[in-house]
Amino acid sequence: MKKTLLLLLSASLITTLASAQEKSADEIAKELANPNTPLASLTLKTQYRIFDGDLPGAGDQEGTTFLFQPGLPFLLESGDKVIWRPALPIVLEQPVFDATSGTWDDESGIGDLAMDIAYAPKTSPGTLVAVGSILSLPIGSDKLTNDRFTLGPEVLVGKLSSEYILGLFPNHQWDVGGSGDADINLTTIQAFATFLPGGGWNIGSSPIMNYDWEAEQWTIPLQLSAGKTV
Repeated sequence: MKKTLLLLLSASLITTLASAQEKSADEIAKELANPNTPLASLTLKTQYRIFDGDLPGAGDQEGTTFLFQPGLPFLLESGDKVIWRPALPIVLEQPVFDATSGTWDDESGIGDLAMDIAYAPKTSPGTLVAVGSILSLPIGSDKLTNDRFTLGPEVLVGKLSSEYILGLFPNHQWDVGGSGDADINLTTIQAFATFLPGGGWNIGSSPIMNYDWEAEQWTIPLQLSAGKTV
């Protein structure tokens, strides 16, 4: 079994489209940390990665991606929500291994468009639950796309209080079409833990772990975050 360690540093600028009702920085910070937030948001995220793996020279590779990710919740009359979250990666630098020559090339361009749509029923205060599906569309640039459509289920469970948010957000994707020949059988698990000390601050971690069933390979990131709502 192969393992890949990925160190992810990210900085996010979040623009929130809130209702006309006045909210404190603490209230908005709590809602933004909530994956089932009723607030629409636009996340502009820069991700810098360094790699380590079994391929020759993998430890010398690095990559940078800019992620455009709006979150669009639709509130139903019952109090339930339908949440749509598309994510478009703009790859500034991505190492790609050439198995023929045994060397690395740097690629840039647009990555495949991923999106999920989830149904979040109204629950008792402090409980987070959502179910839905995740899919990807192969619109990426050459060498930055699998040329495969993927589809699969997702679920979210968590707990929320005035001081913290904890939860798990697993999903699984299979290839369901496309012109590429890659077999995709991928489990992704996002674990999130956010501490809300007050004053609009949030401190936490939300690593996104992947297991590729075809390659029998884990991708395990180390991720920490800190932010302030103003």
